Amino acid sequence: MGLSKNTGIVIGNMQKGKNNLITDVPGVKVGHLTLSKGEIQTGVTAILPHEGNLFREKVMAGSCVINGFGKSVGLIQLNELGTIETPILLTNTLSVGTAVTALVKYMLKQNEDIGVSTGTVNSLVMECNDGKLNDIRGLHIKEKHVTDALESASIIFEEGAVGAGRGMCCLGVKGGIGSASRVLQMDGTRYTVGVLVLSNFGERGDLILAGNPVGKCIRQMQDEEKTQKETEKCQSAFESGERDQGSIIMVVATDLPLNERQLKRTAKRAGAGLARTGSFYGNGSGDIAVAFSTTNRVPHYSEKDILETKMIYDEHLDSVFRATAEASEEAILSSLYHAESVVGVRGSVRKGLREYLDRIQE
Repeated sequence: MGLSKNTGIVIGNMQKGKNNLITDVPGVKVGHLTLSKGEIQTGVTAILPHEGNLFREKVMAGSCVINGFGKSVGLIQLNELGTIETPILLTNTLSVGTAVTALVKYMLKQNEDIGVSTGTVNSLVMECNDGKLNDIRGLHIKEKHVTDALESASIIFEEGAVGAGRGMCCLGVKGGIGSASRVLQMDGTRYTVGVLVLSNFGERGDLILAGNPVGKCIRQMQDEEKTQKETEKCQSAFESGERDQGSIIMVVATDLPLNERQLKRTAKRAGAGLARTGSFYGNGSGDIAVAFSTTNRVPHYSEKDILETKMIYDEHLDSVFRATAEASEEAILSSLYHAESVVGVRGSVRKGLREYLDRIQE
């Protein structure tokens, strides 16, 4: 997945993982639940950092709030303790509460000790506003949808206008879910850095595709479309999307032994890939990155006072940062490339990137 060779789009020069997905990191799985019916264009995406009990075996993590215009839940404790103890959920802004409740119930079912003989649980839910295409006020995401996304998690998953990405818009075209991965070697061992994004940011006309400012050409085509009867319905969507008022969530996974400080630094490098696609982190954009390691795990219970973990020598982190930037850039572009066109609430339309690329290449 990601951007295959036959697209002719090349991002960076590092080796890609087997499937070019975040799930190339061993143990990571992704599931979607998509709602697509008339004005309802939304969904849920679930990321499972490993296949075990996340509450009892937490993963080390760090985050970077590039621009804090967002309504995520769980980041405060993540930044304080440096761990993730639940699956990661992505959905639309007004469904965060429902997602949190469903995730709490999911964790309570697995752990009878939560809230009884031990503390509560820190659910991690992040969001973007899909109100340009989805009837967001309808609160269509229900707890069962969240559970279905969690239970459908697998190694191979769809990209584009699926799951939480169904109603998202990005850089003047259809946004959504995208993923990519990079492989590197340290001390003779092969490791993977994978990224999954929920793209919903940017101003129309700003898209940069592998260094080419194709957004300008796409914007010109869209302006010409406004005069045609078949696209009169999408005029309001274009006009409301002139400013950068969206968001992006970027999740970085790796099996490298990074500690929480190094993971926070790694999350920050996802912003390099974001900028390369045309974002300037606008005032109204919520741009958040979270990174976790599947190798450094923290037990909820321990008879030992001192736990042992590994970390990379900081002077050798550059290849990790490069892999994160490359995979983040490709994941964003992949979310656009795989997204189909969607007609949503109030007749608003967002066309997929490929429709414009086909016309540019004619």
